[in-house]
Amino acid sequence: MTSLICNLAGVALRNPIIMASGTFGFGREYGELYDLSILGGIASKGLTLHPRSGNTGCRVQETPSGMMNSVGLENPGVASFLENELDQLVASNTAVIANLGGANLEEYVNGAAQISEACDLRQRQGQQAVDLLELNISCPNVKEGGIQFGVDTEVARQIVREVRQVTSIPLMVKLSPNAQDIVAMAHMCEQEGADAVSLVNTFSAMKIDIYQRRSAFQNSYAGLSGPAIKPIALRMVHQVSHAVSIPVVGMGGISSVEDIVEYIMAGAEAVQIGTYNFVNLHAGEELVAGLTAWMEKEKVQSLDEIRGIV
Repeated sequence: MTSLICNLAGVALRNPIIMASGTFGFGREYGELYDLSILGGIASKGLTLHPRSGNTGCRVQETPSGMMNSVGLENPGVASFLENELDQLVASNTAVIANLGGANLEEYVNGAAQISEACDLRQRQGQQAVDLLELNISCPNVKEGGIQFGVDTEVARQIVREVRQVTSIPLMVKLSPNAQDIVAMAHMCEQEGADAVSLVNTFSAMKIDIYQRRSAFQNSYAGLSGPAIKPIALRMVHQVSHAVSIPVVGMGGISSVEDIVEYIMAGAEAVQIGTYNFVNLHAGEELVAGLTAWMEKEKVQSLDEIRGIV
């Protein structure tokens, strides 16, 4: 029998295919297209303690082999998510991952505490809650001139350490490819009690409007994702997965079953699908079916047989 089951920080996934934060909303719209229970999991739209309206001006630009975005973490806030979105996500019958960002340390800690308290209450009432908390440390630190928390290992350490202290939910830290040393960053996360790491977030990039004589984005730079970044992201996943003992979730440019298999062979426990959801609205169900067919054809009974073999 072919089995796609994965174990992500103690959370059993039906398969390794997770929908990435910011590309799947809260699953509501995609749930009208196919049965979300076939997925390994869904990472929520990036949440912050308080609601955010996001950036103004141009938010998305298509690029060769990818896209750039400067959405600015538009979201309804943690409280609204817990009240209005979590029940629907839980009803999808797949692993629920809450992605959390913040503009300062206090927002990270308070947001994580709110999610944790709400989930503790749900569990006491016999209800399913958030399965994993994905900490997005690629957010700009507004108190330090807008530098990303996830660039400097010691700056990020304080966030991981303090969030770990306020939640018992399995903690996964989402790493920025712009980190000074992504392997050192992953080591730090493991040292501070993270149960897993996911990588990579988008690459810092730029687009210039040659007719307006300025950047196409109001914040000058935007995040690059899609197939263009896959070879670099794959290299980083390979480096990190061979350097830490906690599970690694790989992402970056996945748009085929072959891409998924590459990430697994590089050492990833699971993967996240992002930009491809915009290209193919049925990406999730097609990739699950395709991965099953590939394993049967290659006579691979479990992903453990190929995980980290490169």
